[in-house]
Amino acid sequence: MRRRLTRLAFVAGSAAITLFGPRMGFAQSRPLPRTITLHVGFPAGGPADTIARLVAEQLGANTGSAVVVLNKPGVGGTLAAAGLAQTAPDGGNLLLVSSGHAGAPAFYPNLPFDNQKSFTLVIALAQSPVVILVHKDSPFRTIGDAIAEAKARPGKLSFGNSGGATLPALTAALLQKELGYDVLSVPYRGSGPANIDLVGGVIQVNFDIVSGAMGLLASGDVRGLAVSSIARSAVLPDVPTIAETVRPGFDVTGWFGILAPAQMEAALSARLNNEINRILQATEFRTRLAALGIEPIGGAPEDFARLLAAETTRWTALIRELGITSQ
Repeated sequence: MRRRLTRLAFVAGSAAITLFGPRMGFAQSRPLPRTITLHVGFPAGGPADTIARLVAEQLGANTGSAVVVLNKPGVGGTLAAAGLAQTAPDGGNLLLVSSGHAGAPAFYPNLPFDNQKSFTLVIALAQSPVVILVHKDSPFRTIGDAIAEAKARPGKLSFGNSGGATLPALTAALLQKELGYDVLSVPYRGSGPANIDLVGGVIQVNFDIVSGAMGLLASGDVRGLAVSSIARSAVLPDVPTIAETVRPGFDVTGWFGILAPAQMEAALSARLNNEINRILQATEFRTRLAALGIEPIGGAPEDFARLLAAETTRWTALIRELGITSQ
């Protein structure tokens, strides 16, 4: 699978180095708990839940541990994160997070945890860009058409707003800031409900993670005007990027990662990292991800740490500049 060279991509081969480097024997000697609970701060059925269940299934099969997924949705995924931060760092509890984890501290200023220091960063799992969607019968054939309409009729074109520090909402805010147009922002509790209204003709444009929009795109009920990554999505090769159409250099890609409680011992963290890297390299697993519009990342914990730090800085600056709040 072609790997995109974005600010979220990692050095090619880093996963292989992690797997087969000198740490492997050390890490493999560390046993895992008999039962591992993978917490997910989002409802069942969404992209985060789906990838969590795929990882849990394979991790259990490879290690013999019973790996169960526990959905604890609420407050943009921060409810599950707060709970996980209070558990023992013995490998029995892990947390799957999405890109919103980076913007959460700025959006929810009174969180009972630090989005980096309160956790052991295990691995960056996978990535999926945002896609801009319109109804199948929309008069807009390109993203340029939609932006031109927004500028010609300020405040009239209706855009779905998935709310919070979600990546679709932040991507929409960033594009609006950089291109200087004005739209009617219609709030929703997630991009799923917004997509329902998009298909129903209630709103005219919506932003969603590619992995969350694959079903609608496949059905033909909606069309993709552009994707947010610097290079085209491998699963939507005919959909141009924002960067090649209306805003050169525009680059936003959503991601998923695995965290553990802070102060996990190095051997245990390395064992988990190695096991999940092995899963991400398996051809069958990569094929299953591709069908969902998701590309694997992998690599060392240090790679994930750099990603999370950079993304936290980026989205904190935008949220504060635009005065985006949880109120």
